Amino acid sequence: MTLHTTRVGDAGPRIVFLHGLFGQGKNFTQIAKALLPDAQSLLVDLPNHGRSSWTDRVDYVEMADAVAEMLGEWGPAHVVGHSMGGKVAMVLALRHPDLVDRLVIVDIAPSDSDGAGEFEHLLGSLAAVDLATVHRRSDADDQLKDPIPNTTVRSFLLQNLRAGDNGYAWQANLDLLRRDLPTIGAFPRMDAVFDHPVLWVAGDRSDYIQDEHRAEMERLFPATRLVTIKGSGHWVHSEQPAAFVSALRVFLSL
Repeated sequence: MTLHTTRVGDAGPRIVFLHGLFGQGKNFTQIAKALLPDAQSLLVDLPNHGRSSWTDRVDYVEMADAVAEMLGEWGPAHVVGHSMGGKVAMVLALRHPDLVDRLVIVDIAPSDSDGAGEFEHLLGSLAAVDLATVHRRSDADDQLKDPIPNTTVRSFLLQNLRAGDNGYAWQANLDLLRRDLPTIGAFPRMDAVFDHPVLWVAGDRSDYIQDEHRAEMERLFPATRLVTIKGSGHWVHSEQPAAFVSALRVFLSL
């Protein structure tokens, strides 16, 4: 599979950012720019998202190995992953520890996660948009206002809409993501251990990381520490960017 990447900066420690479901590498542009000139960042579009290639299934091991192949050319790096991208980052660190210096996991745990109903609703709402009647982005926004009343969420999702020669189309592989949503919500059984420092960043208004997850977090990642960002839900880096950047700078010694 081919991964599309965007480079921000050209000096300092290397940081790889992996986005969550419905996201794209560019979701971390603001964070990467805030780390300049002290770090250089690589913003990755994961498979079936953004400008990366589509596949015939969702598989965390395959995604992690694709990122590892890419890192083989760029060199070892710190890795930051949010939600689905956090699961990819965990599998990457466990399978290829030589490629990961420090690991940052944003609001997700190494366990099966709830939220399938919410994401099923979002995927279904996007699939229901009549693209033949969309002549500008606002047309799609109008169709999504009833099923997705939250303006911030709609704006985030509409980043996946792209205009082409034949009209508008979704960049994300909606049919596959909807079909494989149970796989996306799950976490593969892993018996390896990653003993480099790991930072978990949780939103205080999110329930994706629970006390019951700590045992598995510490089994797989014994050098674990957890910080909770106040005033944030699941999308910590976009809801509280300044606090998120501060946590990264401290943990990565930037």
